[in-house]
Amino acid sequence: MATQVRHPIWLPAVRPPGARTFASLYAVESFARATVSSVIPIQAYEILASKQGVSILYTIVALLGLSATLFMPMIIGLLSRRWVYTIGTCFLALGSALFVTHTLAGQVGGMLLRVMGASALAITLNLYIMDHIRKADVMQSESMRMAWSMVAWTGGPTLGVFLYTRFGIVAPHLVVVAFALTLMVLFWYFRLSDNAVIRPGRTRATNPLSNIGRFVAQPRLRLAWLIAFGRSCFWTTFFVYAPILMVATGQGELAGGLLVSAGNAVLFTAIWWGRLGRRFGARNTMAASFFALSVALWLAGLCGEGFPLAAGLLLLVASFFAVALDALGSTPFIRSVRAYERPQMTAVYRTYLDFSELLPPLVYSIVLAFGGLGAVFATLGVFTAICGLIVWRYLPKSM
Repeated sequence: MATQVRHPIWLPAVRPPGARTFASLYAVESFARATVSSVIPIQAYEILASKQGVSILYTIVALLGLSATLFMPMIIGLLSRRWVYTIGTCFLALGSALFVTHTLAGQVGGMLLRVMGASALAITLNLYIMDHIRKADVMQSESMRMAWSMVAWTGGPTLGVFLYTRFGIVAPHLVVVAFALTLMVLFWYFRLSDNAVIRPGRTRATNPLSNIGRFVAQPRLRLAWLIAFGRSCFWTTFFVYAPILMVATGQGELAGGLLVSAGNAVLFTAIWWGRLGRRFGARNTMAASFFALSVALWLAGLCGEGFPLAAGLLLLVASFFAVALDALGSTPFIRSVRAYERPQMTAVYRTYLDFSELLPPLVYSIVLAFGGLGAVFATLGVFTAICGLIVWRYLPKSM
């Protein structure tokens, strides 16, 4: 009988997913990752006692994490997005449990789980965004998402290093676990679901290598990947080598955390960059930002370890322009990817983060054999200048 039906009246009404939904999820996720973003390279440096050793460690972990990213569409097909997202939050928490062992094996395992968790969260969240955010609103949505994460990336690194130096290794990782569990609860509260209107095509590639081939065959997706890779290379370098610069030159661990926090504080300008992108065009804004980022990195490279505070200040200037790429960099991909192959192409696109954690440390391990940290920043400056030229030449004005 109808009177016997149990209606779920205890469930609160949830608004349809929008820009604020995804901004809030990303903000909590950012707290879970940012709190130990400066602690992890300092831990690695303490365990290995070598800048080259840290570079090699990051290279190995990124190489292992790359395979997980490429197979993510198959995992999503088996488990559905919501469970992959949930597993991603669990990986962040389990990774912190391994970090507290303060051993090389724990460091490797913790970093690998952290990479895999971030991959699962990023891919599934991007799929939800593409399902629920109109292409015309992408710039506004992405700039809001970056701006809302500003508090996490500003206070998180300093908080993590403070807890690490004052209370020991367990304290910052307990904070990570707390935010990871909060993220899981918030995600299930929003009850996100796949867009039933969008169905995968029957001929979609299931082999990760075939997905790569389809991705590479599309020029706009290649360009979108390069933009994301270029900005991610900066942040990888900033998060790893800025704290090492402060520690190696005697400025202290807390100074390294403060530098990373200050660099992330400019994320509040993401909304402003989004407005500039809508006014002057994504191509013009991103190309100019790449060029300005390159100049700041070259100057930081000239200062190097001889003038660490000046180098740190210039890295802060560089981060200001990197935020522009964060706010606008996803726009070419979201506007170009075909709806029926979003999971496959999103997984390949997401490899920009794995490669940005793989290739720069590998290159830097060679650079550090002949020069100091200044050479690292200058090398990145050359690459970002090349990215700016490519964006200016090949990104359509209408993008």
